[in-house]
Amino acid sequence: MLTETRSRIIASAIEVFNEDYSAPLQKVADNAHVTRRTLHRHFKDRNELVAVCEREMEVSCKKAMITAINSSNEPLVQLKNMLLAGIDCGAKYSFFHKLHQREGHTHTKKNKDCADYDFIYNSFTNIITALQKSGVINEKMTVQWIQNLHAGIINSTVNVSDTGKTSKSNIKNFAWNSFIKGIAP
Repeated sequence: MLTETRSRIIASAIEVFNEDYSAPLQKVADNAHVTRRTLHRHFKDRNELVAVCEREMEVSCKKAMITAINSSNEPLVQLKNMLLAGIDCGAKYSFFHKLHQREGHTHTKKNKDCADYDFIYNSFTNIITALQKSGVINEKMTVQWIQNLHAGIINSTVNVSDTGKTSKSNIKNFAWNSFIKGIAP
């Protein structure tokens, strides 16, 4: 029961902080359907909760993205698998991306989370560059633009998926088609 409650709090924190990083802990507790007191039995403060969320993302989301990168030697397959991995990670991917993009984040290569983020970003950059050279992606678009579009497509897909009105496989196809057509020459 304790582990289930803790997991629910972590998932709720990722979801809430993804929408509003400065949201109060009471909102996390409400979203997890626990009292604030219960939340504090598991986490002493906001910093500890955010750190645990980062570790959770490291275990699941970063692993999924690295697996997607290593899934093929074909850049187009890698790119599609990265998009699908991001969708499968849901709010974890969005929060992971926002943590490293937010103002005030101290990025350092000595931090494993930052090093993993750099590996994923550099791999993404190499994939995009290879696809631009082969004419699959518009050469005039910057990697930063494409990365933000990628994150935006993932966020939109996760939001639509949460409504339950469209099947998961259709949503993933819509996401991939929207993304690849949006960056085509």
